[in-house]
Amino acid sequence: MRMTLLEQHTLGLESAQQKTTIQHWLTESSLHWQALIEARKLNLSDWCLAAGFVRNLIWDRLHGRSDCTPLNDIDLIYFNPTDSTEATDRALEAELRQRSTFPWSVKNQARMHQRNHDAPYTSTEDAMSYWVEIETAVGAYLDADNQVRLVAPFGLEANVAGTITLNAKRPKPEVFRERIEQKGWLTHWPELNVVE
Repeated sequence: MRMTLLEQHTLGLESAQQKTTIQHWLTESSLHWQALIEARKLNLSDWCLAAGFVRNLIWDRLHGRSDCTPLNDIDLIYFNPTDSTEATDRALEAELRQRSTFPWSVKNQARMHQRNHDAPYTSTEDAMSYWVEIETAVGAYLDADNQVRLVAPFGLEANVAGTITLNAKRPKPEVFRERIEQKGWLTHWPELNVVE
């Protein structure tokens, strides 16, 4: 029986290797590396570049693509309960756009619980744990020693399994299906499997 391309790429990603492999993919991509460097310059608390920034790269590599799918935006998220105004986020975006041409989107997760009608979040990772898809809840940051660190409240197994999984903490199947359709994930990465 012939394995799919996704199955061939997933074979080498045993649990112990997942983190190291994804960190390597982030460092070897000049776009991802440069974005991590620019984001770190802001010295934000509890920050990472998340959502499609990491998720799409994983899906590209699992589909055997060496090029990166262009990003609609680069989601820089952080957690600062002492200054959670939207104006601060806009100022941070402006600062980043002066230094690079990346499509930045900056959001302090200390206020996002209000939009989502949740109890206040306690950290960036806690906020990510409420995102619609498990695979989207993965981020990366660059530490002071230039090491890529991952933030993944659900681990990395779903990401490397080639699935799109509804988050049980955010049980909104209609929103889940709309996002899959509107973002064209199954068209762009046809070997992904939807798990509701």
